[in-house]
Amino acid sequence: MRESSAFHIRTIIFLTSIIVLTLGISNCSKTNDQGDPNYIKEVEEWHNNRITSLTKPDGWLSLTGLHWLKEGKNSFGGSEQNDIRFAGKNLPDKMGDFIVEDSVIYVEVEPGVQITHEDVPIKKMKLKDDTTGEPTQLRYQSLLWYIIKRGERYAIRLKDSQSESLLNFSGIETFPVQSKWRVTAHFTAYDPPKTIEVPNVLGTIIENPSPGKLSFTLDNREYSLDPIADPEDKRWFIIFGDNTNGEETYGAGRYLYIDAPGEDGTTIIDFNKAYNPPCVFTPYATCSLPPDQNFLELRLTAGEKYYHGYDH
Repeated sequence: MRESSAFHIRTIIFLTSIIVLTLGISNCSKTNDQGDPNYIKEVEEWHNNRITSLTKPDGWLSLTGLHWLKEGKNSFGGSEQNDIRFAGKNLPDKMGDFIVEDSVIYVEVEPGVQITHEDVPIKKMKLKDDTTGEPTQLRYQSLLWYIIKRGERYAIRLKDSQSESLLNFSGIETFPVQSKWRVTAHFTAYDPPKTIEVPNVLGTIIENPSPGKLSFTLDNREYSLDPIADPEDKRWFIIFGDNTNGEETYGAGRYLYIDAPGEDGTTIIDFNKAYNPPCVFTPYATCSLPPDQNFLELRLTAGEKYYHGYDH
């Protein structure tokens, strides 16, 4: 009887040891996969800054309208009788007119409607579009709007700091941080620099400058990406797709910024900082899509996952 009890005790101790050892190995593997705590903290801080930017009163979550302008007069306001109906609460039936004359755009404000530019009420004003780098921003109560140019077309981009998307935002899920997705890329310059065709959700293709090819290795396979940048840019933009698109991540790919390569011709691509295009959050964005050569044939489980807050 004593020998039987001793056997059971030894068995329990042995099994317990196996469980503890297994958990220890599992935890070590998880730690090694994720990287060091300082790196994890860096990525988490990046993501927090990303959320802060999204939730600003004029961030992408505030976007409530995209209104294309026609040549001539375009009336706007809260009424359906206008050429352009602004979304918003308690808006005047008519707020004014946008006037398009070739490539010049003016706004004329209705009497009694207080639309401001830099906190100063306006009556008539010439408007600069976003290709200038500083589009003319106009405001009415919680609304903000400005002109964007896409190809040869002009539109009003309307934002509302009280939009439902902004007020109901609850965060974006991300993949666990893994150091394997932070890769060293080798730059090969295009001589001469070339342009690449980048499609967008409007169905048009825009030519963008690309200084060269970025090559890197993941899981013992070679991959490459064409970044978008002018020669003097310090930060380069990448639009890419992968085999998680349409399932864990947005179907039309994701975005990423990197530092321009150093003198040794290398840079870091950190896919843990891949993020959703604005079209994930609103139907009124004009997102660029990955060019064909920037689709990676692998499951890239890093960065932001698909955002389900906006019903596509």
